[in-house]
Amino acid sequence: MANLVYKRVSTDRQSTDRQNLVLDEAGIEDLVVFEEEAGTSSCLQPLQRPKFGGLFAYARPGDTAHISEMFRLVRGTGHVLDVLDVLHRDQVAVRIHDGAFSGMDLTARRPRTGELLSTVTFMVQTL
Repeated sequence: MANLVYKRVSTDRQSTDRQNLVLDEAGIEDLVVFEEEAGTSSCLQPLQRPKFGGLFAYARPGDTAHISEMFRLVRGTGHVLDVLDVLHRDQVAVRIHDGAFSGMDLTARRPRTGELLSTVTFMVQTL
């Protein structure tokens, strides 16, 4: 199982220093990094971003996508739910390491139907 790290910044005046710090503190071993070019991803939905697409192309069932904070991946509720559906489809776990979604299992599903747990949907919509 691979540890896939996704990083991005919105503009070329920003850096990934904070993301690196958070992810370094997490102690992730044997990581594979997917980092968007600065400024190329701010107007694209997460699933349209080149490196995030590359992460999904590389990922195998059982892998984990690590992200420093949820807003490095998405900005809106609809995008979060879209990404969670793709992660579930591909059997890839997601781990947010800092901020509102850290420590939550965002891929928790109902065993019989595979539907996203209503508590996860509620928390995503609320936060």
